[in-house]
Amino acid sequence: MGKTFKTIDEAVIRFAGDSGDGMQLTGGRFTETTAIVGNDLSTLPDFPAEIRAPAGSLAGVSAFQIKFSSKDIHTPGVNPDVLVAMNPAALKVHQKEIIPGGTLIINTDAFTKKNLKFAGYESNPIEDGSLDDYFTLIPVEMNKMVTAACEGLDLSPKLVGRTKNLFALGILFYMYDRPLDATEAWLKKKFKGKDAIIEANTRALNAGYNYGDTTELFMTRYKVEKANLPSGNYRNMNGNLATSLGLLAASQRSGLKLFYGGYPITPASDILHTLAIWKHFGVQTFQAEDEIAGIASVIGAAFAGKLAVTATSGPGIALKGESLGLGVITELPLVVINVQRGGPSTGLPTKTEQSDLNQALYGRNGEAPLPVIAPATPGDCFYAAYEACRIALKFMTPVMLLSDGYLANGSEPWKIPNVDDLEDIDVKFAHDKNSENDFLPYLRDEDTLARPWAIPGTPGLEHRLGGIEKAENTGHVSYDPENHHRMVELRQEKVNRIQHDILPLEVFGEDHGDMLVLSWGGTYGACRSAVETLNEEGKKVSHVHLRWINPLPKDLGEIIIGFKNVLVPEINLGQLLRLIRSEYLVDAQGLNLVRGRPIGASTIVETIKKTIG
Repeated sequence: MGKTFKTIDEAVIRFAGDSGDGMQLTGGRFTETTAIVGNDLSTLPDFPAEIRAPAGSLAGVSAFQIKFSSKDIHTPGVNPDVLVAMNPAALKVHQKEIIPGGTLIINTDAFTKKNLKFAGYESNPIEDGSLDDYFTLIPVEMNKMVTAACEGLDLSPKLVGRTKNLFALGILFYMYDRPLDATEAWLKKKFKGKDAIIEANTRALNAGYNYGDTTELFMTRYKVEKANLPSGNYRNMNGNLATSLGLLAASQRSGLKLFYGGYPITPASDILHTLAIWKHFGVQTFQAEDEIAGIASVIGAAFAGKLAVTATSGPGIALKGESLGLGVITELPLVVINVQRGGPSTGLPTKTEQSDLNQALYGRNGEAPLPVIAPATPGDCFYAAYEACRIALKFMTPVMLLSDGYLANGSEPWKIPNVDDLEDIDVKFAHDKNSENDFLPYLRDEDTLARPWAIPGTPGLEHRLGGIEKAENTGHVSYDPENHHRMVELRQEKVNRIQHDILPLEVFGEDHGDMLVLSWGGTYGACRSAVETLNEEGKKVSHVHLRWINPLPKDLGEIIIGFKNVLVPEINLGQLLRLIRSEYLVDAQGLNLVRGRPIGASTIVETIKKTIG
């Protein structure tokens, strides 16, 4: 019987192995190739939280999941069709999530007595039949295969063994009809000057592909047609890179030099790494000793007339809190990016979460309002970062951007925008006195309430800044109670007026019905997928996604009253939920799972069905 091709709409695959097995690299290469083929895709890298977890341990398992489709998709899926398990620990951690009847491709060479015991197996699951009734099991001696493929190369057995991830990649390329040439070209670029390494990895890649072709274990190959995406130039994009590009675009459009000051912290470090490369665009980066030094440098840069940005995660925001209050009272434009991770404290540094919303809204002393914006997808991080810069410069205020680990490390096909189509960022520095005798640093714009931005050294525009309360208009130190009340109100009103710059909300579905699903941040994809599924079943369910959380869009209240129920899925214990309940006096429900992983669309579907039937 010959091999057959089967056309499918979508597939979900997961690579899993030890943190040293190159699973992120393997997943990244499959993703890049899938983007070239033209499928829609969504990814979920899953890093171990312990940097130095023992090899072969459950804590040290690293995984990468990708869903790719011929249709428009919004999530990386939940339950994979295929699991590539490089060792017993990887199988142990991920086996329970594979769909019934799914395919297990297992590196049998790693299933030694020592590794089995370390992973908690009493017997070898490949041999004891425990997998046979539930999965299609494909055992492969990957270590032996790459050793044979690399015979004759002047490389140590250890270096040869490291190519087994490329062997596994070759198998998956064969299964899903992916070309090899892009990965081969990447290897030549990645390891330029290391000919033996290039040759070994190329041989392993081709050996895996040929193994799939010649063995009778893979009798069916799968084809996923190109997705019908809007025309344009696309690239594969992850969230941290998109954020960095959005900042750079804002710098170019505003005409301001971009200054980034920050401490490298997981999962925001890549923003610093990326921006540091772009010195030819005038980008200045400062790797600070700690979080406080990072935000202090940014406040200084904003005072000096730069587009000032810092990035961190939840623990870093806690340390920056006092300085953020200084940014609020001095009313300087700066952007603070919080790539949220599992907490509290060190918590789960490589896992995703949405638990910093309360900290973003209220995590400063006194009345210190900050505008808060959150991207919806990895590609949307570009537009959210650009928007955060635009609002900060227009309204003269710090702005917080709430990304998260899922968005930061996840990727999707991203249509490259025309820079000329981006909204203008018009920066106006103060050059002249704005009163008969003096320069008034807190004399505000009538529409935005923004104060003038006077660069130090501008003749005649000397003014006082600092953390002590300022007198209205003059900026002199003031302890007057009425003045303090007035300034507090003005700073809050300035944030409120950002509502006028927010586009009306889009309701996916009808503007009334049995259930409104309200999402923010990385829950967008799961919520949209769930609502699409329920709409196909005839359920009266709609979806609204919030990008701006402070201020909330002015039309949100009118939308909410059109629905009998409101559901707010979050990767926290109900932080937006409480805000919605208090602001709109509606008995909204929460779907709250704090597992360090995104919420699955199927979970949302089940929750809604329990509520509305």
